[in-house]
Amino acid sequence: MVINTELCALSEYRIYPGNGKLVVRRDGKPIFLGSSKAFSLTMQRKKAAKLVWTQAWRRNHKKGMSETTTKKRARRTNKVQRAVVGASLEEIKKRQTQKSDFRVKQREAALKEVKKRKAANKVKSGGKGSSKASSTNSFQKVPKHMGSKGGKRGTSQR
Repeated sequence: MVINTELCALSEYRIYPGNGKLVVRRDGKPIFLGSSKAFSLTMQRKKAAKLVWTQAWRRNHKKGMSETTTKKRARRTNKVQRAVVGASLEEIKKRQTQKSDFRVKQREAALKEVKKRKAANKVKSGGKGSSKASSTNSFQKVPKHMGSKGGKRGTSQR
């Protein structure tokens, strides 16, 4: 035999036939309340989520959930290597397998080569003459103003 039950609007407990009260709100919505306690608290406009004994509070504070649902496993993110603008994926993998001291030696050799090129460029352009030309064209920077008001501190001009 199936018994038609309602749910209490405040506590969300089952209300069996012959128990509880039915309150109709101004907007016409019927509200079933299971006990005088639920009725009184509803009339005082108490929130169900703040009352420890209600199902709403238990749901918000994750009580009694352990037997019904199990925790979901978080997926681990997989690292994916991509080619960079200057280097292809194969070059990047080669550099990762190389030892760090070998890479340091390569970097030092590249720096020496760059320094040699700069020295060669200075010799071609005539190193001393270019420095004189740049010093005559350079200007000395002068600050625009000293302070916020332009005068000495603590002096009043009346």
